[in-house]
Amino acid sequence: MTTTSLAVLVPLLPFLGAVAGLLLGRTAPGFVRPLAVLPPLASLVIAVLVAVRQGGDQAISAATELTPTGSVPIELALYIDGFAALVAVLVGVVATCVQIYSTGYLRDDPRYPSYAALVSLFTSAMLLVVYSGDLIVLLVGWEVMGICSYFLVGHYWETPEARAASLKAFLVTKLGDVPFLIGLFALATDAGSFRITTVLGTVASGGLHHPTLIALLLLAGVAGKSAQFPLHTWLPDAMAGPTPVSALIHAATMVAAGVYFVARLLPVFQASSAAMTVLAVMAAVTMAGSALAALAQDDIKRVLAYSTIGQLGYMTGALAVGDRGAAVFHLLAHGAFKALLFLAAGVIIHASGTNSLAVMSRMKDLRSRVPDAYWTMTVALLALAAIPPFSGFFSKEAVLGAAEHVATGHTEHAPGAAGWIVLVAGLITAVLTAAYATRLWLLAFHGRGAEAPDHGRQPVTMTAVLWVLAVPSLAFGLLYGPLPDWFDGRDLTPVLTTSVLGTGLALVGGLVTYGAWRQTSAARVPLGAVAAHPDADGGQVEAEAIAGHAAAFGDVAYAPDPADPGRLLLGPLHRHAAVGFHLDAVYTVLFVRPVQAGASLVRFLDREVVDTYVRAAGDLPRWLGAAVRRAQTGNVQTYVSALLAGTVVLVVAALLVATGA
Repeated sequence: MTTTSLAVLVPLLPFLGAVAGLLLGRTAPGFVRPLAVLPPLASLVIAVLVAVRQGGDQAISAATELTPTGSVPIELALYIDGFAALVAVLVGVVATCVQIYSTGYLRDDPRYPSYAALVSLFTSAMLLVVYSGDLIVLLVGWEVMGICSYFLVGHYWETPEARAASLKAFLVTKLGDVPFLIGLFALATDAGSFRITTVLGTVASGGLHHPTLIALLLLAGVAGKSAQFPLHTWLPDAMAGPTPVSALIHAATMVAAGVYFVARLLPVFQASSAAMTVLAVMAAVTMAGSALAALAQDDIKRVLAYSTIGQLGYMTGALAVGDRGAAVFHLLAHGAFKALLFLAAGVIIHASGTNSLAVMSRMKDLRSRVPDAYWTMTVALLALAAIPPFSGFFSKEAVLGAAEHVATGHTEHAPGAAGWIVLVAGLITAVLTAAYATRLWLLAFHGRGAEAPDHGRQPVTMTAVLWVLAVPSLAFGLLYGPLPDWFDGRDLTPVLTTSVLGTGLALVGGLVTYGAWRQTSAARVPLGAVAAHPDADGGQVEAEAIAGHAAAFGDVAYAPDPADPGRLLLGPLHRHAAVGFHLDAVYTVLFVRPVQAGASLVRFLDREVVDTYVRAAGDLPRWLGAAVRRAQTGNVQTYVSALLAGTVVLVVAALLVATGA
């Protein structure tokens, strides 16, 4: 079978698995789990084979016209270069692990068949984006992922949080998709084709007439899909969905699609210095702001969500300095350790019965209840903090090294200002990333208080995939030597200056957080007092979670406020960082309330003005009919009397007219 034929099967098999799962979910439930696991597993095997055949050499390209349009043609096209082949393997690995993990995590969920089918469809859509050589076909996968995320984030639709989160994710990403679609049409108009190779050829020949406008329109969609400032607010709320869904969205699909799109079309953005500078500023604000917010979160999944936003900021920062090799390298490394972090968090939540780090910090020896999650999450957090030799160290240093090259003028792939912006923000984020990673590790696994609840051993399908993902989290970075062949010849060897500086700052962030934890962990507050009153900075402790554990932990439990090193490190900034620096409140004032006010006005006009006219149009004939109906009594004498009276009136009127004449 040819490589092209194999490549077609990669997105097709999960799609067929999704269709079969939806059709057989109720009639043949015994087939649901095999249909959930086998198609993405087969797709992974084929993606690996395609990657081996591609080998990082010349791109695989094939196309056939999908439908005549009369103007710009739409083609069913494949374009698989080195990093597309590797990203497809990442998607296959994470999707397979998520499906296997979900068989245990959601084993008692009555909606598991539809969930598994949607995960397969999600996987198929992302693989379509990765392999597509036509922008319209890519857009199909792009939008299908948005629909799947809506249903998967809202999987627990009984809860208002899940319903609100799914709606928010859909609306915010669609807000970016509108200018994104306009940008795609403008790009195709200038290039005369939606074919990616043709577009890149047009850019190379200087045929792009509106590069800045097109790049900025496309960046709006990228900001929404990849949760970059200012359209990142949907991602933390999306944690209301099942934890395996979070792993899939954060590691290999959805948010990775925006970064991948910019990497695929990087020359389009490089054609505009203004767009590259905007991308650098967006990346810098996203990196630093999300890291500060992560340091203030109590929900373990929200910590990881803000972490994802920050790491995506590193990727967009690498793209802002014109280095797609470093960006995709970090995308691959991050995909492994972030999937591991979320799936390990799912095991912890499953064992402890809570998402709250404040509650976990009152549980003694939680790590002994979940040893697999403890050791694998430790590996993933070290990779996240970019401690050598874990994978995150090599990929993050590739980003910082690329920024340093641009900042110091060693390369002209991007404006020098963009290099300095990304470099400074990246170093600041390195400190904060190590700080919140250390904080999560200490609060989750080194709590002091009552014994952690014992819910028995976790299903092997949940724990086994943790060790599978721990391998690339530890060893993927060690492959940086042969990887340049897959990334346009880019040398990914860490730069000594940024390596020493970045690692030193990460160690400082971890040690300072450990010291703050040691200092604050001696404070004890009665559990009932904490549950009943807001904390000193105005944030409300989750009373339900605390009350639910009151019987187990009693008054010896640690309060979340004094025992949280993040509160000590952030000081007065903590209360603002905990709510994402009030960006949702700003959007509420600027957009939500005006839209609601406009909707109320339209409803008033429709009800009081339009409906009034409609009702009047119906009431007037009814009133006239009622008046005429009163004259129709059915009494002959009344009719004769009326006739005589009319005759008299006519005679009198005639006499008056004659007299007047």
